[in-house]
Amino acid sequence: MSEAGALPDGRGRSPTGAAVRRFRRHGAAVASLALLLLLGTLVAAAPLLEAALGLERDAVDFFAMASPPSAEHVLGTDQLGRDVLVRLLYGGRVSLTVALATALVAAIVGTAIGLVAGFRGGWVDALLMRLTDGVIALPLLPLLIVLAAIDLNKVLPAEMAQSEQAQLYRIVAIIALVGWTTVARLVRGATLAVRQQDFVKAATALGAGSGRLMLVHILPNVASPIVVATTLSVGQIILLESTLSFLGLGIQPPTPSWGNMLTNAQELIWSAPHLAVFPGLLIFVTVIAFNFVGDGLQDALDPRSGIGRRG
Repeated sequence: MSEAGALPDGRGRSPTGAAVRRFRRHGAAVASLALLLLLGTLVAAAPLLEAALGLERDAVDFFAMASPPSAEHVLGTDQLGRDVLVRLLYGGRVSLTVALATALVAAIVGTAIGLVAGFRGGWVDALLMRLTDGVIALPLLPLLIVLAAIDLNKVLPAEMAQSEQAQLYRIVAIIALVGWTTVARLVRGATLAVRQQDFVKAATALGAGSGRLMLVHILPNVASPIVVATTLSVGQIILLESTLSFLGLGIQPPTPSWGNMLTNAQELIWSAPHLAVFPGLLIFVTVIAFNFVGDGLQDALDPRSGIGRRG
């Protein structure tokens, strides 16, 4: 070795560097990550692109209803003459925001439950895992439909209940309410294994409290399955949000999402197929891309590769 801690070719031995190299070898994951970054940049810049194109998201043009792609409207217009490209970008902002926020909330809840269950053991573990089993046993789609059908006007002021933010928060809360179970089980299993390690026993002998043991010594060493499960769940959440919106129980018009754009296109599927093809294609590509990234992270963060940190 040319210098301490470096390989002959100059690469570092750091766990992070090893993980990055393993991820780079996963071609589909790298390409998917690049695609997601591009998509994220485009939807984040939706207002700028809207202004650059000289179009408005909700501008109605009855003389160009359901028109095919053209020079003026690159992806055509919808049944009200609104530009499909601009609405897809704004719909992506909604769909991706819901997916990422829900995945994050579900990961936090699942991590907390799994960490406490695995660390405490005994009746606490049994109680939390039976709760997890109960949530898993619930029929997912019917439950989501029932929860989504709750009228916000009865629990919130009318103006607040009809706001775009309230719709987003509701969908995030509904899906996160049942989406934490996978992370909880993974974290609980990893915690059971890590808490038996010598470094945890040494920290206990030195007087570390339960909170420090869980947050400082155990949690960093069970982060890999959390990251992988959260990434893989994003694709599923996009499908769930799209399903609810397609059933009319998700994001409500005129706010666009990929799901409700599909709903609006179902009556024009033969006369204007582009209205269904483009949002459907974006949902398909985004879900597949997140799954590939999740697979790449799983390979890169595999604990058997020796990249787990030690507290």
